[in-house]
Amino acid sequence: MPVMTYLDAIRQGIWEEMERDPSVFLLGEDIGDYGGAFKVTAGMLKKFGAERVIDTPISESAIVGAAVGAALMGMRPVAEMQFMDFISCGFDQIVNMAAKIHYRWGAKVPLVIRGPSGAGVHGGPFHSQSNEMWFVHTPGLKVVVPATAYDAKGLIKAAIRDDNPVLYFEHKFLYRRIKDEVPEGDYTVPIGQARVAREGTDIAVITYGAMVWTALEAAEQLAKEGVSLEVVDLRSLLPYDEQAVLATVRKCNKVILLHEGTRTGGMAGELAALLAEKAFEDLDGPIVRITAPDTPVPFSPPLEEFFLPNAKKVAEAARKLAAY
Repeated sequence: MPVMTYLDAIRQGIWEEMERDPSVFLLGEDIGDYGGAFKVTAGMLKKFGAERVIDTPISESAIVGAAVGAALMGMRPVAEMQFMDFISCGFDQIVNMAAKIHYRWGAKVPLVIRGPSGAGVHGGPFHSQSNEMWFVHTPGLKVVVPATAYDAKGLIKAAIRDDNPVLYFEHKFLYRRIKDEVPEGDYTVPIGQARVAREGTDIAVITYGAMVWTALEAAEQLAKEGVSLEVVDLRSLLPYDEQAVLATVRKCNKVILLHEGTRTGGMAGELAALLAEKAFEDLDGPIVRITAPDTPVPFSPPLEEFFLPNAKKVAEAARKLAAY
């Protein structure tokens, strides 16, 4: 199997879907000649033409609105947000239109909105947010956050084939840093199905996106100290794999909930509530959350490093929990 980067896996998945299905088309800012801000769409204009790779004005509301209309007419638009931070300019179209149309009259809205999110690249407060939870609270949407190149390709293909709106968050820190084996043939990864990234016995770490790699780094450190972490990668946040979450906690009996996004209203709180309701008797220690604090993402590299969860913070929390 060929080894490819996270970015190239996304690109290959989109490319294959455009070859497979003529109703798939792309729209977004600078995605044509320029190939996208991070080059995800490089070469696609030349291959598929200007009718299927459409450069748009700098208006996220227009991009999303046009995509919703095209989806209702039987097309399968893949709309790029140059940075997911800017998705707020199209918020009304997403949460009040795209998310509710199927509920209101049964129409299909096969729409993907994708783009780079997350911090770690010193992008400052307007280019570094992990804002997936804005949409996890909105019924009618699906929210996907891949951590590996294999999942990046499989989930973008599943998202494009889905008959209703999918928000696909690509962590920009992973684009060219993460490489793994990706099959050349056609495959999808089911939306809503978690995976065990590392088997363990003592403490379950439930996470997603770039923090999967942070958890794995901490697990490697702690294994040398005799503490075994099981790392679960959610892959999808809406829907999320409730059974996988419960299974790992019932196995390990202690749990750390880890995410890059800010603390209040984050996915960790949702998961903590689930565990309190359905796995309280299985817990042998307090539920631990490791998240970013409730502040904007700092621009300063030392402040950003302080802001973000890292393997050292996970290892410290795990040692305390192991000794509880």
